[in-house]
Amino acid sequence: MTEASASGNPAVSIVVPVRDEADNIGPLVEEIAAAMARRWSFEVVYVNDGSTDTTELELTRLTGERRWLRQVKHARSCGQSAAVRTGVAAARAPIVVTLDGDGQNDPSFIPALVRSLEEASPRIGLIAGQRVGRRASRFKQFQSRVANGVRAAILKDGTRDTGCGLKAFRREVFLALPYFDGLHRFLPALVRRNGYEVGYVDVIDRPRRHGRSHYGMGNRLWIGILDLAGVWWLIRRRGRVPQVSEVTRNG
Repeated sequence: MTEASASGNPAVSIVVPVRDEADNIGPLVEEIAAAMARRWSFEVVYVNDGSTDTTELELTRLTGERRWLRQVKHARSCGQSAAVRTGVAAARAPIVVTLDGDGQNDPSFIPALVRSLEEASPRIGLIAGQRVGRRASRFKQFQSRVANGVRAAILKDGTRDTGCGLKAFRREVFLALPYFDGLHRFLPALVRRNGYEVGYVDVIDRPRRHGRSHYGMGNRLWIGILDLAGVWWLIRRRGRVPQVSEVTRNG
């Protein structure tokens, strides 16, 4: 089955946040369709985060050809975390998969993520992709190693790589998380904070096909440090979850 039936919602929603990625959309949509073919009913929700290129036109063209493809648009760019949350809120399936829109995340790993989540216990709220064979520059790899090392030491989230966009989670688990700008970088720690466990799947990183990255030292390192401090505070301030039972009267 390759799309949602007319009478019901899809089993899997795939959320793709994009900003100015017009040239990468068509090839990625085809790869997603191939990865999901004859597996689960699905939809793909592209969140157009205030693009100023021809992203909207390309998505409008493709949505006219594919019933399972949707476009949700931000009037202005609000950032990746906001785009992911918008997509999850608009999703119609109980299981949501996210991946980046630049083509570096390989959609062929989506089935492994979904299967791992379906076969896991209900206590598993997130299956996170962890990249092997990074195709980024040596400087970006160095940045990631430092950032991941500092994050892991402070948050103790048991995750070696939170920067991979490939993730699968239960929709209700995500929507219960505290929202802030930068949320997408700390999903394992926040999911654990809410009492769930995290599973992992190794995925292969790919080079960007077209365009350039929107992230640099300024919006990765310094903002990340502030977000890290905020997440550390959220975890420490997590209240004890009460166990509630109803007391009935006799007679």
